[in-house]
Amino acid sequence: MIKKTITYVDYDGVSRTEEFYFNLTAAEVTEMELSVSGGLVKTINALIQAKDGARIIELFKGVIEKSYGVKSADGRRFIKSTEVFAEFSQTEAYSKLFMELATDAEKAAEFVNGTLPADLAKDLNKVTPK
Repeated sequence: MIKKTITYVDYDGVSRTEEFYFNLTAAEVTEMELSVSGGLVKTINALIQAKDGARIIELFKGVIEKSYGVKSADGRRFIKSTEVFAEFSQTEAYSKLFMELATDAEKAAEFVNGTLPADLAKDLNKVTPK
């Protein structure tokens, strides 16, 4: 799980600093790995190396969407849904995060690697900026 603290200006002109959480479970990573020919991490690395901006942006949008959630008050659940993501994607915090990942390969690699489960991350090749 990765926690991103993002400072942004909301639509009322108020500066806000909030914490946002992103996590992929082993099941979600496996599904993503199997849905992409050659595996997700290898695909991301190949796209970064090829500087295929359009596909990189599409892929990172999907990773953000699949990994974003809200921790339950008791910490037992990480709540993800179309509605939860839609709420986040309608904020300037989303826009800031998206632009950071789309323009900085190192930050993008750090983000993807941070969303992976710790025990699974060591088994996969990590995303590396080129």
